[in-house]
Amino acid sequence: MTTKSLSDISYLIDNELEHFNELFKKSLKSDIGLVDLITRYILKQKGKKIRPLLVLLSSKLCGGITERSYHGAALIELLHTATLVHDDVVDNAETRRSFPSINAVWKNKIAVLMGDYLLAKGLMVSMEGNDYDFLRIITDTVRRMSEGELLQISKTRRLNIDEKTYFRIISDKTASLLSTCCQIGAKAATDDEVKINAMEAFGENLGIAFQIRDDILDYIGTNKLFGKPLGGDIKEKKITLPLMYALKQAPSEKAKRIISLIKKGAKNVDVEEIIKFVQEYGGIEYAEKVAKEYSEKAKNNLNIFDSTDSRLGMEALVNFVIERKN
Repeated sequence: MTTKSLSDISYLIDNELEHFNELFKKSLKSDIGLVDLITRYILKQKGKKIRPLLVLLSSKLCGGITERSYHGAALIELLHTATLVHDDVVDNAETRRSFPSINAVWKNKIAVLMGDYLLAKGLMVSMEGNDYDFLRIITDTVRRMSEGELLQISKTRRLNIDEKTYFRIISDKTASLLSTCCQIGAKAATDDEVKINAMEAFGENLGIAFQIRDDILDYIGTNKLFGKPLGGDIKEKKITLPLMYALKQAPSEKAKRIISLIKKGAKNVDVEEIIKFVQEYGGIEYAEKVAKEYSEKAKNNLNIFDSTDSRLGMEALVNFVIERKN
């Protein structure tokens, strides 16, 4: 399946995604005017919706989309949206998906409370559906995401990250949620532990490939409006896989200079130098190779399933993740 955009995949479950969107809108409703105003604002910020797509496709692949599939997709999208709102407060971000962020419009206090509200609504969706197994899974996911973020902060302060720690961070911060999407989607459709474990592993490998691609885009990104800004990780003093590899390959004096530029807070001219450094010493090529390896692992996790449209859609999603430009 040739994949240029997510719409090339989502057409497989267009009707189901439409039903999910209606459920998601209803789950956000409040009789408090300010809350309802902000949730309507959030709904205008149409993201990629990769996570509900993963939940529903996983269910379809494992036996069929059920009402529990929709509950799981709503739970995860509410949790994901809550983390984005909180992240924008932590990062003092002024925009999100080309819109002013919640904290930029309504200030930090309201943004933090809205994040809490979204998380609570997600928990309520599961409670109302008696999906207690989903709650057990998502609780561990929140723990992993929090630990991953805190580990990254501690390593950013010291600039002493190695590959083992890098993979622990991206596994916890990013891959854990995509793994949870696939695990919950599978559990909504089947009790077959082999299938559930395969989908959980698929999501983990897909998530790692996704994050490595995201880190590569920091050095080669072209869409600054809708994607992440070029050099954003560098300015935040994050040492990701492309830079990590280049630092190991470069002469020690050059590597020390790059670390010094990052430590003092890289300006635009410094960012340009660091990007050229990473390109010169093979950081992009190495990271692309590793992302490809994880994408192949993800595809191999699907080998236990028949070659249906759902499986082809999952494989196409892997291709989209590692080929995306923003």
